[in-house]
Amino acid sequence: MLIAVYLLFAIAATCRAGYQLATRFDEAPVAYLLSAVAAVIYIVATVGLARGGSGGRRTAYGCLTVELVGVLAVGFLSVFDPALFPHDTVWSKFGQGYGYVPLVLPVLGLLWLRRTRQVQSFGPPAT
Repeated sequence: MLIAVYLLFAIAATCRAGYQLATRFDEAPVAYLLSAVAAVIYIVATVGLARGGSGGRRTAYGCLTVELVGVLAVGFLSVFDPALFPHDTVWSKFGQGYGYVPLVLPVLGLLWLRRTRQVQSFGPPAT
């Protein structure tokens, strides 16, 4: 389910950012570039989560960490200094425009990675 939600956000953020960059870039370049960065992070996180294994997990962990820091930083700045973001990004106001899913998603992803790591390390002994 987590991978499906990440895939959905990867598609939505990519389409939105692509449209904004192509048609309205001059209106708010920082906001639209941040949306594009978020889209790339969602895509790479989706691939990492779906791939699994140690490489996929490391990739996903890095993306989810960057995503969480990004949504917290952009969310904070967009609430306390709205002039910095005259147009919303995926992460504006902590993802308010997306039902705060951008804030919750990396937390759930990091918890899932932690939980599955513990499950794997306490599994049956290798034979």
